[in-house]
Amino acid sequence: MRDTIQLSEKEIVCIVCPNGCRIKCTPNGSEYSFSGNKCKRGIAYVEAELTRPMRSLTSSVKTVFSNAPVVSVRTDGEIEKSRIQDVLSALGKVTLDHPVKMGDVIIPNVCNTGVNMICTSNRLARH
Repeated sequence: MRDTIQLSEKEIVCIVCPNGCRIKCTPNGSEYSFSGNKCKRGIAYVEAELTRPMRSLTSSVKTVFSNAPVVSVRTDGEIEKSRIQDVLSALGKVTLDHPVKMGDVIIPNVCNTGVNMICTSNRLARH
């Protein structure tokens, strides 16, 4: 396990499967010991949450169109939780001035995360 773990007792609810295990994370030297998981996937999820939490992000961007002043967007993958504010700041600087459809890339490789911001709506699609 990486040495970036903040060692304090925690309980994390696993979201990998519908069980929703409450996994207790107890400091054990320079690592954690885990209990409460029903499968190994829960341990992998909790280790990732403790060392490098990742998130999908949904938001909206402005447009110049009066019939659709904003359009919804999302990441096409997960980004580090610590980068969410950077990505939101980048989205705040975007104003769409052309038609886009669902799946179109709005910002490629947003904030050098390796993830694209894509459109999730056909509100601006040409019919």
